[in-house]
Amino acid sequence: MRVSLGVTNFTWPAVNELDAIARQADEGGLDTLWVADHLVQAEPGTEPTDPMLEAYATLGHLTAITERIRLGAMVTAVSFRPPALLVKAVTTIDVLSSGRAWLGLGAGYHQGEATMMGLPLPATAERFEQVEETVRLALQMWSGNDQPFTGTHVSAQNPIGRPLPATRPHPPILIGGAGEQKTLRLVARYAQACNIFDIPDGGRTVRHKLDVLARHCDTENRDPAEIDKTISTRVLPTATIDDITAQLTRLTDLGLDHAVVITSGPWQRTTLNTLIKATTRVA
Repeated sequence: MRVSLGVTNFTWPAVNELDAIARQADEGGLDTLWVADHLVQAEPGTEPTDPMLEAYATLGHLTAITERIRLGAMVTAVSFRPPALLVKAVTTIDVLSSGRAWLGLGAGYHQGEATMMGLPLPATAERFEQVEETVRLALQMWSGNDQPFTGTHVSAQNPIGRPLPATRPHPPILIGGAGEQKTLRLVARYAQACNIFDIPDGGRTVRHKLDVLARHCDTENRDPAEIDKTISTRVLPTATIDDITAQLTRLTDLGLDHAVVITSGPWQRTTLNTLIKATTRVA
């Protein structure tokens, strides 16, 4: 079981507390530092006016203060940025971090945020088509092919992607969400990782979603073992090492490879230290 840190809340008394949290996660051996990609605060129990840093500027900053931990957005709503700009941002992070970037992508959902910030949020079917076309554009740019790209929703006359990413053949792609007809099919076709949710039902939903993914992999002639099966799970700030160890063990037993751990409110160094110790136990 690999364990990553998910940062969804930036309401520390001093914003540079993020630096301390990032360095602690890096030195503690966690796999990836994920930041939520919203322009307004969207965590349950918060207000939209609470502090929220833009994801890719934040990830660029984190490349300079960390050494080994991977970096990604969990996840970018596909319609919120021009596709070529998104690919270029991820490529830049990958180059500056010497090959530690993810492309985390999803169809998006937050109509309130889109309305407040003047961002597009097309109909659901169109957004899923945009996800597929954005991934295809990314793969083309990362291969060094700058020929015209023409899709139904995504087009680029001369999509130059230089420099190429440090990660070869390309940064890993995570497609977030658990939709059985579209999302998990796209994971099976294109992605190196999925991200599903920790539903408190004894594991029934998680097992079912992994079975659906396996069936899509069979249709796509893909080995399910090639896909990093990640799950977003929450720990309380008061959780003990034993609590988190049991939680991670439960997820491992469900067939998951990678836990993305979030907490209520901003991460505290004490809670992160407990997570790191539990991760060492599970490993």
